[in-house]
Amino acid sequence: MSFVFTRLQAALRNGIINKVPSRCFTRGVVLHSEEAEDDDQEKPVQSDRKIDPEFDRRKPIPVETSIRYLASEAYKISYGEHPVWQPYRRNFKGQKPPQKTRKTCIRQGLIATGNPCPICRDKYLVLDHRNAALLKQFVSPINGEVISFLKTGLCQRQHQNLLVALHRARDYGTLNLDVPRRVYDYSEWYKPESEQPSSSTTTTTTTTTTTTSQN
Repeated sequence: MSFVFTRLQAALRNGIINKVPSRCFTRGVVLHSEEAEDDDQEKPVQSDRKIDPEFDRRKPIPVETSIRYLASEAYKISYGEHPVWQPYRRNFKGQKPPQKTRKTCIRQGLIATGNPCPICRDKYLVLDHRNAALLKQFVSPINGEVISFLKTGLCQRQHQNLLVALHRARDYGTLNLDVPRRVYDYSEWYKPESEQPSSSTTTTTTTTTTTTSQN
């Protein structure tokens, strides 16, 4: 074996062999060629590609900034009085939408789709139990249930973050999810008892009608 190692070293010095595998034989002896090291050093380091700040989500936005954004004029110009998910439209193949939305819109800190969900596309919308004004938009005012992602268009990751924020908001008391009691005026559908015919009169009328039909 020593003879083979000597021949390999001589071949490396004379330039007969340019590269040697990092591990050779069963001993696990590592041999490096000087030319291979020189080649690695001469390779220039690739610079980072330019990233559009509109698609960059690596820097988290504080919740306080999101709360101020919801009360600003910029938010009113963008969304008006409507929920943030109402103007959103999903893109899908075919005529029928899929049963679930995409898993996530953000991969490795960057937006990886051309049509992100309502929360991922606006970096100033932060789902947190302290941001009650944003959480209320995803709760039905009729029955107090969470609106489905099939209607809001949220990706699966943001929908899970929404459920966690709603549970924390209920525990901390920052959001009241109880449905207000509604009082209905049933006189619009039912007549008062004074105007309804009595049961005896109805029975007499029915008997008379039956006798007449038999005759």
